[in-house]
Amino acid sequence: MNKLKQANLYRSELIPVSGKLVERYNKCLKTLGFTETKLKSFSIDGVGWSPEVAEEKKDTQYLNHGDANPHGIIISPLQKGKPVYLPFHSFDREMMQHVFRTHGQKINDITRDSAICIDFDQDIDVFYEPLDVLKYDDVSITFRLIDNLEEKQKQQLKLVDKFKRDNNFIDEAIHQELLESAKTYGDLRHRDLKLHPLHFTTGSFYTRAFDGVYVLRDFIKPIVVFESKEVYKEAIKDTVHDVLIYHIAQPELVDKLKDHIIIQCDLEYMVTTPNYDRIKKFELNQFLKDTEHPINEILSNKVLFKSYLNKIDIKARKHIMGVELYLEKLERSNAYKVEDMVEQSMYFALHQPHSSLSAEHRDLIHKLLINIAPKDVLFLYWYDKEQFYKSYETWNDSFKDWVIERIRNNI
Repeated sequence: MNKLKQANLYRSELIPVSGKLVERYNKCLKTLGFTETKLKSFSIDGVGWSPEVAEEKKDTQYLNHGDANPHGIIISPLQKGKPVYLPFHSFDREMMQHVFRTHGQKINDITRDSAICIDFDQDIDVFYEPLDVLKYDDVSITFRLIDNLEEKQKQQLKLVDKFKRDNNFIDEAIHQELLESAKTYGDLRHRDLKLHPLHFTTGSFYTRAFDGVYVLRDFIKPIVVFESKEVYKEAIKDTVHDVLIYHIAQPELVDKLKDHIIIQCDLEYMVTTPNYDRIKKFELNQFLKDTEHPINEILSNKVLFKSYLNKIDIKARKHIMGVELYLEKLERSNAYKVEDMVEQSMYFALHQPHSSLSAEHRDLIHKLLINIAPKDVLFLYWYDKEQFYKSYETWNDSFKDWVIERIRNNI
């Protein structure tokens, strides 16, 4: 990952945590019912998730009590607006933006000497069946402070009232209690520590529950897409819910998404876009072996691209250039079918969210499409960083350079 780190493309916006903040983070973990970290320093994202702690615990979802009970931690106001690098739901970043939008000023005050534990509660204790994900509706976001600070504030205010009564101001025992409270928790008399619960309504979304599920329910008919074949096989046994169920690898899924006006594909337009250029070059890279030139140079230089395109066998050439061949033949006759000339996964990769969708829905559908056909390296980085990082590790060093250039320059 060194190349990505040098290009500031690998978790570059994480917040460093050390010293007193580690202690507060551990108190949050204990408050939420998790074990403490033994690390003396680490980094966190917008929701309080740490890649180093996840590696230590050998559990990427260490802030979850099962699929139905995710949590978050706020120990710094710097978390405002930061990315959520491993979201459990596609709406996690929006929830955190909602939290900081509503309680930002109080968070600034509280995190001066305390920390906040977050419960994302869907009123679901545990998932039993795959279609339980349809129960997601209104998420209740509730907050807890470490050290029961709200309770300590009440106790401190009672002590102050007691101090003011009768002749208690000369009672040295009360003096001592007040001093100990102030030394331990600070002066809490005028602090506003009350974070009222928030609500977040979900529409269509993606969740990591059940090994990855897309729930599309803002369209003609609800569609549920499973990434796991085993979970999909379990889900199709359901006879209660009136939803369409697909596995992400089913070709019929793309047809259904088009029928429901969720995605579209205009090949004549797509061949003029940078998306097509990236996909075509990604495909050529799959066929290049023992090249005389670096991959980055081959994919960036038009002359070299054509040279190596002509060196591979005719079947591979048709695979890469199938879209352009199809459009050329279509100009002469409409007898040709796209499925006969364009390789299926490449055709799927050239689909886009329908132009009528909202920005929020477009992001979700982009993520779904890049999971169906992960061939556009820029979109893979944007919409599924976890999968991007896994794929990146398998690539040739020179191809990595080409990919980094696409991402840095947005081309």
